[in-house]
Amino acid sequence: MKVILVNGSPHKDGCTFTALEEVAKALNEEGIDTEFFHLGTKPLNGCIACGHCRKHQRCVFSDSVNEFLDLAQTADGFVFGSPVHYAAAGGAITSFLDRVFYTDSGSGQQAFYLKPAAAVVSARRAGTTASLDQLNKYFAIKEMPIISSKYWNMVHGNTPEEVRKDEEGLQVMRTLGRNMAWFLKCKEAGLRAGIPFPSQEEGLRTNFIR
Repeated sequence: MKVILVNGSPHKDGCTFTALEEVAKALNEEGIDTEFFHLGTKPLNGCIACGHCRKHQRCVFSDSVNEFLDLAQTADGFVFGSPVHYAAAGGAITSFLDRVFYTDSGSGQQAFYLKPAAAVVSARRAGTTASLDQLNKYFAIKEMPIISSKYWNMVHGNTPEEVRKDEEGLQVMRTLGRNMAWFLKCKEAGLRAGIPFPSQEEGLRTNFIR
């Protein structure tokens, strides 16, 4: 089994990575493979609602979104990490997730269906819970079980060295990794025992205009 950890910070080895690395270590100790996916510093377009993904199963912009969607097919779980910018998730990961999940829905690939996910955020001081709320909404709309820890999934610090001094925050990351591993093992055991996925109804779309 494999979990992909997405680093939504422009800094490859910064505070967000430090938190994700702690999660990965716990997953590895539980026998779960991990792979890091860094968004990098190249500009990421937001979704333009062009409908290209519905016809071609790919996003119209050829960048890390399509690369990640190919990789997501091979993953069993996900951890998405982001720094806090102005009391919200970073702009890069917001654009990235908008397009990732919209393309997945438009293409009908269902690369994320019933795969567990978790959000991790890093901040100097505040804005963490608002950022977690924002990120968790992506998982909820895609029927992804959200994995929790013993506290909200956050670390504090202005540098990786400061984050490593956040003992409680790092413990939360380790607990998150172990909880993710436990869920993955339970899911695998259930499938081996012949427990099927839930039956699905045909989708309905309504609005509030009469």
